[in-house]
Amino acid sequence: MAEEEDFGALPLTDRWVHKVWKVRKQAYEEAAQEFEKTPDEYHAAFRPFTQDSGLWKSAVADSNVAAQQEGLAALCAYLKFGGREGANRARQHAITPIAEKCLSSTRAATKASGLEALLLFIEADVPAPVIEELLPVLSNKQPKVIAATLAALTQIYHNYGCKTADPKPILKVLPKVFGHADKNVRAEATNLAVEFYRWLRDAMKPMFWNDLKPTQQADLEAQFEKVKAEGAPKQERLLRTQQAAKERAPAAGAEDAYEEDGEDVEEPVEVDAFDLAEPQDVISKVPADFYDKLASSKWKERKEALEALYALVNVPRIKDGDFAEINRCLAKSMKDANIAVVTQAAQCIELLAKGMRKGYAKYRSTVMQPIMERLKEKKVTVSEALGAALDAVFSATNLSECLEDITTYLIHKNPQIKEGTMKFLVRCLRTTRDVPAKQEIATIVESGKKLLSEGSEALRAGGAEILGTVMKIIGERPMNPHLEGLDDIRKTKIKEFFETAEVKAKEKPKPPPAPVARAPPAGPRKVVKKGAPGARKPAAAAPPAPEPAPPRAAPVSKLGMPKPGGLGGLKPPQKRTLGGPSAASPRRAAPAPSPPPLEEEEEEEEELPPSPVAKLPQRLGLGRGGLAGRSLAKPAAPLMAMAPPSPAPQTVFTAIERAELEELRTANEHLLRQVDDARQERSKLHSEIQELKNQNAGLIEDHTRDVLSIKAKETQLVRARSDAEAAEQTNDRLRRELERLKRALNKAEAMNPGPGSPGSPGLGYRTMSPTHDDVGIYRDGPHPSNASRDRMSIASTLSEEKENGDGVPYPRNKLSPDLRYAGSTASSGRGSPAKGFRRDIGGEDREYPRNLDSAMGYSGYGDRTGSRAGSRTGRADTPSGGAQVTSGMESWKRAAEVTSQLKARIEQMKAKQASRPQQ
Repeated sequence: MAEEEDFGALPLTDRWVHKVWKVRKQAYEEAAQEFEKTPDEYHAAFRPFTQDSGLWKSAVADSNVAAQQEGLAALCAYLKFGGREGANRARQHAITPIAEKCLSSTRAATKASGLEALLLFIEADVPAPVIEELLPVLSNKQPKVIAATLAALTQIYHNYGCKTADPKPILKVLPKVFGHADKNVRAEATNLAVEFYRWLRDAMKPMFWNDLKPTQQADLEAQFEKVKAEGAPKQERLLRTQQAAKERAPAAGAEDAYEEDGEDVEEPVEVDAFDLAEPQDVISKVPADFYDKLASSKWKERKEALEALYALVNVPRIKDGDFAEINRCLAKSMKDANIAVVTQAAQCIELLAKGMRKGYAKYRSTVMQPIMERLKEKKVTVSEALGAALDAVFSATNLSECLEDITTYLIHKNPQIKEGTMKFLVRCLRTTRDVPAKQEIATIVESGKKLLSEGSEALRAGGAEILGTVMKIIGERPMNPHLEGLDDIRKTKIKEFFETAEVKAKEKPKPPPAPVARAPPAGPRKVVKKGAPGARKPAAAAPPAPEPAPPRAAPVSKLGMPKPGGLGGLKPPQKRTLGGPSAASPRRAAPAPSPPPLEEEEEEEEELPPSPVAKLPQRLGLGRGGLAGRSLAKPAAPLMAMAPPSPAPQTVFTAIERAELEELRTANEHLLRQVDDARQERSKLHSEIQELKNQNAGLIEDHTRDVLSIKAKETQLVRARSDAEAAEQTNDRLRRELERLKRALNKAEAMNPGPGSPGSPGLGYRTMSPTHDDVGIYRDGPHPSNASRDRMSIASTLSEEKENGDGVPYPRNKLSPDLRYAGSTASSGRGSPAKGFRRDIGGEDREYPRNLDSAMGYSGYGDRTGSRAGSRTGRADTPSGGAQVTSGMESWKRAAEVTSQLKARIEQMKAKQASRPQQ
């Protein structure tokens, strides 16, 4: 018990984050009760949670499910009774935990409280920030979290509608959730799509329909059929701003206002695909040969060019660009001799106007007149295509801009063009939302009257239809002056079209009370000063007038003074009362006289005819006979005679104030609507900013990937360069080693000259060029001394080849098999033939590579063909690479044998040199 008392003594915020779940649960319950008892949103109970909004994150994500449920209840109470600022601060901390921890809870109460909290977040402000917070949750790893979030989004759009909550962010991610592996996620995605269809109908399909599988499209179509029978959906929950606007509406005129504006409220529910689609860049995709084909002499090429353009512009929304040249070409195509080309050009104009909407208005003057000139075509398909193009151009502009061209072609000499223009004008009058100006109405009426006298029945009926549609727009009474001079038959025909016409623009005359309420303020002043004696006669003669009605009801105030609303009757009576001895105070002077003497006094004043001389004393506050001829007890009577008109200005001013109040209310509602529109625009901009941020993140990721790839390539390049440098160093080292071995061999031969020295029997042999067989004989013979002669013979053969120009001298790396193979694998040397040969000879001599290079020099000079073949064994483009490799390996074996013979000979020479001094 002591611990519980200590817990209760802790502040609420400390218990809110206490480690014991029961303490936290008790804190949540206590906070919810305090929120419900607060008188307004400015109570001190909300302040700690407004200052530290992070407390709600721990409450809705409480580890204990019982405490979590109470935390959600506290949040709902906070959002319901708190202010907008606190809700907006708590939104960024609470929505993600609610979506991840509460919406997918197994407890029904927790799930319901989480959904209610989301709806209250939206009710406090706007839906866009809440939807932005829920979008990342759709990428969660747990399917149940995604399914619960989709169900919550379905409820959000069901309660607030697609007019209040922007559906574009969710429509973009619908294909992703439809492709999810979990069937529950796909089922919730289907429910959300059906909810969208209730509000948007087919306008939502271009956003995601093509990304779905055929089976999913078939299933959705089956679900859509069930929804089509339902009526237009209505918003079930209102935002606080909408609730305030509804409360501010006048109670008496609320129903009428709803009836008048009912069409405007329900029409935007039918959202167009243009509002949902993203603008697509079309101008950059136009083929390069479009203009060349369009100027071709063959009509098929011209039609193919227009068909290609039609495929490009057949999108819900087109990004604005420079389409001036394209529209000039399309206007020129209106004069084409082939009607197929004309029809295709008209369809392209229609799609361009529908895809650009208001952005197409600047091209109206370019295409409208050529289209009207082509209305002479009698073929139905051509005339329908031209009419649809004109309607699309008109939807991008307004009646004022098109009226001049329409009236010009209504008097065209071609009856077919005249009839087509007349039908176009009727369609414009039916679809326009702006009531034409008086001058424009007069122009249209004159054109319609001219058509009434045409010889064609269709044109006469069209003129009557034009006049009947105009009558439907401006009203029957304002139209009567325009119909003067027409016979009854034509008036009857116009009246028939008036009754059947359907228009979207209707002139609503403003109520007249406002001007009437402003007129009387100047009147009371004259009545009080000049017409006081005859004040009762206007009351009997003209009851509707505002001045005479109030005098008997409230002539004076309770204190006996005229009310403050009076204009001219206040100061003069005060002067009169102060002049009389019986009225020391104006507050005591007023109650003294009774109504009967007042009437008698008024009757006496009415009997006397007014004279110009008598007007001056009355204005100065004196009697008709001056100061001497007037009793001192009668000044009160004129006071009361002048006092009754004073309440009339009070009533007039009340009407004025009421009219001004109505105007202020109307202006206030207009401003509130503007604020709501600005908020919606702000939410759209926020969503676009978020989308741009996502695109920027993707671009940054791509850039980072490219940079890493470039760095990896640079690293590979550096390694390759280092390997090349190492190979060059190895090549230089081996070349120096070869030179050293050659010098060593020359020194050894100089110290012990063989049979090839001058004067020896082998001199003549050195001048000969041995064949390949001779070299083989010498190399394979039993006399090791033949190796020296082989070398000399090879050297002479090389010199002869140089002199005869048989070929380019062998480079050093071709003379040495070690270098030849090292050129391809210089860095590692694992594929070097020297190592393979060293394994073959079993490590007989560790100094083998030096002797091998010199031996290979002999083998290269002795067998030129083998050497060249061996030098080309590493080339990949050599056709006989395998045979050359075998020949190279045989040369290596022969070189090994020559080397062993050379070693033996060197040992013999050393032995001879060592034995000479002893002899």
